[in-house]
Amino acid sequence: MLAIGIVAVVTPWFLTRDITALSWGLIKSNPINLVLPMGISFYTLQIIAYMCDVYKGKIEPQRNLFKYALFISYFPQILQGPIPRYEQLQNQLIEGHKFDEHNFSKGICYIIWGFFLKLVIADKAGVFVNTVYGNYPAYAGAYLWVASILYSIQLYADFLACTILAKGVSKLFGVELIDNFMQPYFATSVKDFWRRWHISLSTWLRDYVYIPLGGNRKGQLSKFMNLLITFFISGLWHGAGLRFIVWGMLHAFYQIIGELTSPVREEIYTKFRVSKESKDKAIFKRIGTFLLVNWAWVIFRADTLKQGLGILKNMLFVLNPWVLFNNRLYTLGLDWKDWLVLILGILVMIYAGIKHEAGNSVSDAIIARRLPIRWAIMIAAIVVVMLMGTYGYGFNNSDFIYGGF
Repeated sequence: MLAIGIVAVVTPWFLTRDITALSWGLIKSNPINLVLPMGISFYTLQIIAYMCDVYKGKIEPQRNLFKYALFISYFPQILQGPIPRYEQLQNQLIEGHKFDEHNFSKGICYIIWGFFLKLVIADKAGVFVNTVYGNYPAYAGAYLWVASILYSIQLYADFLACTILAKGVSKLFGVELIDNFMQPYFATSVKDFWRRWHISLSTWLRDYVYIPLGGNRKGQLSKFMNLLITFFISGLWHGAGLRFIVWGMLHAFYQIIGELTSPVREEIYTKFRVSKESKDKAIFKRIGTFLLVNWAWVIFRADTLKQGLGILKNMLFVLNPWVLFNNRLYTLGLDWKDWLVLILGILVMIYAGIKHEAGNSVSDAIIARRLPIRWAIMIAAIVVVMLMGTYGYGFNNSDFIYGGF
């Protein structure tokens, strides 16, 4: 029980300390920032979903104020999600949970995996990304390609880390949160990407914006308009800057153009005798989807829309592949050892994703081992994260990226 208490206290502290420090800095510089409470973007959607479901009669209203407050303020997920529905948590939060070593071990596995994603992959990739984006006019071509791809990986690893940590802390108490990601970079279309990325937000937008607007029930033109409105709202949710709106609209246009060109593309596949079940076709579609999503992330990451468009221009129209082989990349914040650790970490993440895509869970495989073996594996994993993670003296550890939205 002491171990549960330690982990339950330390992990939420890790989740909140950077955001708290950032918030305090903002408050000191401008006291009006005090009126912006932490997690407002997430629990606002949580409350809206609750009210809509009560209004529609899908759930019974909670008449106990304290139980309702517990649902709204459940600490592991309040900062960055996932955004739960009331029916998912209502019983879990109020029913008693006895200590279960299986749940505890699995929760620890999730927490270790979250720290691995954050410290070994996201923060390490962020060093290079911040260097390039921080002085983007000095770089072009391959530099920007590497930075943009690393940002796509950084954002995914960072956001997945936070939600996995929330899932792990909840698991310690016997509470099960939904999965918020499902290998989004394995998607074969942008539509498929949104089935896999930030699932709790995308399903919220589907259920409380897209479907009430009419969804796809009133013809193709109405469907496309509803998509544009939904992704416009998604862009606004992420931030008030024009670049966020353009990012959201890009994803809507991707889906509209994808649907309109689907018959032509399928005809081309048929002409070249590429079957629907072809692995080559799936790989090609995954690469194409990743590139489209990656280009949109460039707009998302840039400080302004103009900067994002300039980066895309310098990516696509400057050819300098030799910088990948002349050690110049080692001068941008990461030496060869950091690059080695980062690449190995990404490969481990991809391997875990492949196993999960196939229906196999690495954490379940560890839990299936005998007690001494599984704890030996987890302790070894903690040591690896401590040795290879990017933190400590001389390193300015990064906030969780989605803590800013």
